[in-house]
Amino acid sequence: MTTESDAVKTVAGLMTLAARTAPKACGLDSIKIEVLSGKEQTALGNKMITTAKETGMDFLRINGEQVKASDATVLIGIEGQKTLGINCGGCGHATCADMVKAQKSRKNKDSAYAGPNCVLKISDLGIAVGSAVKTASIHNVDNRIMYTAGFVALKAGYLKGCSVAYGIPLKASGKSIYFDIQFKH
Repeated sequence: MTTESDAVKTVAGLMTLAARTAPKACGLDSIKIEVLSGKEQTALGNKMITTAKETGMDFLRINGEQVKASDATVLIGIEGQKTLGINCGGCGHATCADMVKAQKSRKNKDSAYAGPNCVLKISDLGIAVGSAVKTASIHNVDNRIMYTAGFVALKAGYLKGCSVAYGIPLKASGKSIYFDIQFKH
């Protein structure tokens, strides 16, 4: 453990604070946050690599290797299938009740994310993730928002009750590990 990786874990805590206190639609908080490091983070990275082999999506392997090489990973998810009861239609359904019915009759249960989701809840997730990465940036911690880490984390049982999530791996090093990526051809 280095001084830098200890500092990254402190910043991860500040990121959770930023995500938690980010504005939410109607003032209702449906955000869930977890911070992974050590064996949990390695297990998530390995699950991403396994998913890459199963799906043939090489970017999952690359992202999994990046998660494993990171000092910490912040997971942020939303209970997006809960409704606010305002019938805005943003989810593609006329009413919140219609959205709930559509969730129950959903045909593609193997997709990355469960849907439909409340558009306002998804907006809340975006604001929370943006607030978190802003905090990482202010403290000069390299990071990358990964939908891959989020959906694999959901499939692995993290962020119970969430329908959409993102993972944000964090690293302190002389050069960002999240760029100059080599894909298999």
